[in-house]
Amino acid sequence: MIYIIPTKGGLGVEVWGTYDDLSNFYNVIGKFWNNKDKLTKKGFDNRDNLISGFSYEIRKSKDGNRLKRNSSHFSFEEQKHYGVQISWVHFLFSLTALKFNMRYCETNKFDISQILLIEFWLEKAMISYDEIGAKNLIGFIEDGLYGGNNHIYQCMRSVNLDFFILGGGKRAFRKLPDLLKRGVYYTDEYKDYLKFLEEEAKKLNCEISELELSDDDFDYENLKW
Repeated sequence: MIYIIPTKGGLGVEVWGTYDDLSNFYNVIGKFWNNKDKLTKKGFDNRDNLISGFSYEIRKSKDGNRLKRNSSHFSFEEQKHYGVQISWVHFLFSLTALKFNMRYCETNKFDISQILLIEFWLEKAMISYDEIGAKNLIGFIEDGLYGGNNHIYQCMRSVNLDFFILGGGKRAFRKLPDLLKRGVYYTDEYKDYLKFLEEEAKKLNCEISELELSDDDFDYENLKW
């Protein structure tokens, strides 16, 4: 069974499971993005940009290209477990985009069970890291963020960078709900960020979906997860 624990530095979580566990989750994710019939509809391509990065990390982990350890977490027998580190922001936005896309596709009980399992462990990881901070963050696992945001990928990248700049720890964790307001429909933060994107797109003579975050000066390699 997949399980999720917070990283020591508080920047996100570690997702762990056997090859089969992660393969099952990866296959469920794959059902709800990169649908050629939906890509022409506004917003789907932007959500796909977001989900693709999340899916890529899960695939890399199941293939043994991220974290590895022998574990008997849910079994008396020691098994090889594979993991990956994903930021709170990336995880929450990706889960939101994934669940929004699921509204437009046929789902079965297994698909839903996988999402419920992930939500359970994500909430558990939040509480495990900081029970006080988690109280204001748990709501974002459900419908706190707006999945129909046509620029959800740009929003995630922006919030994620601002969160990383805070440097991790419980102080940053407790500020995360305020940063996430940028992705909550009709908040002042949501409106202000949309206005910013519109102005940037006009300045650069491009579509908002073509905008990329300028974060070349940020030192991602030395983040203390």
